[in-house]
Amino acid sequence: MNTDQQQTEGLSPSNDANLYEQEREARRVAIRENAKRVLRESGLAGMLQDINRNLLKGRGRFEEYESMVLFRWGTQSTLRHIWVEVQGNTLCFRLHPHRQCSVVAPLCDGEYHTFTSAMWSDRLFLQSELKKYYDRPVAETSAD
Repeated sequence: MNTDQQQTEGLSPSNDANLYEQEREARRVAIRENAKRVLRESGLAGMLQDINRNLLKGRGRFEEYESMVLFRWGTQSTLRHIWVEVQGNTLCFRLHPHRQCSVVAPLCDGEYHTFTSAMWSDRLFLQSELKKYYDRPVAETSAD
């Protein structure tokens, strides 16, 4: 099959690359939209905004990625953060590596506290856990 035949049949290498890029972009958008949905439905987005508005007087800043939100505050010497990833229908709060917690909820693997949809649907539970993460945030090292 020559190049003219491939192009007329839509089989050119550039079409394959374009299709691949379109699929990647569609996956990226789907992941981002799912993360927005979970953050909105769980109420976490509003809770983080409330912390920034009420406790930090607007001095915090948000960095948003496809399936992650990094909420930072503090001065150069006291920089702190709350790192939240959305994986499917779960919320994962990243912590300093530590021993696994003995409590059942949230799920702990030694690095993340994971909230399933059943856990984050209890707003009071999620809010109390978020308060713990705000009261004892992850301190950033100078390497961050």
